[in-house]
Amino acid sequence: MPELKFTKMQSVGNDYIYFNCFDPEILALTTNTESLAIALSHRRFSIGSDGIILILPPESENTSDAKMRIFNADGSEGKMCGNAIRCVAKYLFDNRIVEKKAMAIDTLSGVKTLALGIESGLVTSVKVDMGQAILAPKDIPVKLEGESVIARPVEIGGNNYDITCVSMGNPHAIVFCKDIEKLNLAEIGPLFERNTLFPDRVNTEFVDVVSKNHLKMRVWERGSGETFGCGTGACAAAVAAVLNGHCDKNVDIKVLLHGGELIIRCTDETVFMTGGAEKAFDGVVTI
Repeated sequence: MPELKFTKMQSVGNDYIYFNCFDPEILALTTNTESLAIALSHRRFSIGSDGIILILPPESENTSDAKMRIFNADGSEGKMCGNAIRCVAKYLFDNRIVEKKAMAIDTLSGVKTLALGIESGLVTSVKVDMGQAILAPKDIPVKLEGESVIARPVEIGGNNYDITCVSMGNPHAIVFCKDIEKLNLAEIGPLFERNTLFPDRVNTEFVDVVSKNHLKMRVWERGSGETFGCGTGACAAAVAAVLNGHCDKNVDIKVLLHGGELIIRCTDETVFMTGGAEKAFDGVVTI
């Protein structure tokens, strides 16, 4: 049976299994990605992760240094993952595949630019230009009228919520509330994810505003369930906080998640996300 080399990495507890598809042998073994993600992501019967990441050569070296594909634990493909892309940059630099402190990585939501923080020859933090937040309902997508969805009252699962909807490459619904640790996310999360308001399903963030530059957040990710951290979700939460008057533009907003913290800065042109990236271990799995 074939053996497949991998690297386990995490950022704010958002852990994925990374495959170096610059290696033709590894690329050949990762073609059945949906089944591979399901098989390897199980936390009791396999490696355990929020999904798998393919690190691929760029389609054009003129536009990017590498390409990233994301597959959630249920096998579905994601367009963007803010935590994973930082780990991809660390993998590329630390393994001297791309020796640049400024990288461009292609994703299904476009090419993202990254600035790497280096200590002792290894990447310790990465700042990502996540691009401008998408607010038009049809582009998120969410089946609600208007130019945007900000603090819009809706009924989901028999309960009333005020939702703000944002896409950062993935669709997000943000709910501001207190006592987020008391929420039964295992029950509430799937009701949001599968609600007919969201034709592509949705990631849902429950956010407590601690101060003008401090948010606490729990997240239910489509295809993965509750995770320790979500980069696009932290960006979406910060954007929603600005739109609702809880936070200001052009200042650093600390977003505290179960797995750690991210720093988000919202401008009129884009959203910046800064956070760490860590390697857990290398391994080999029989498939």
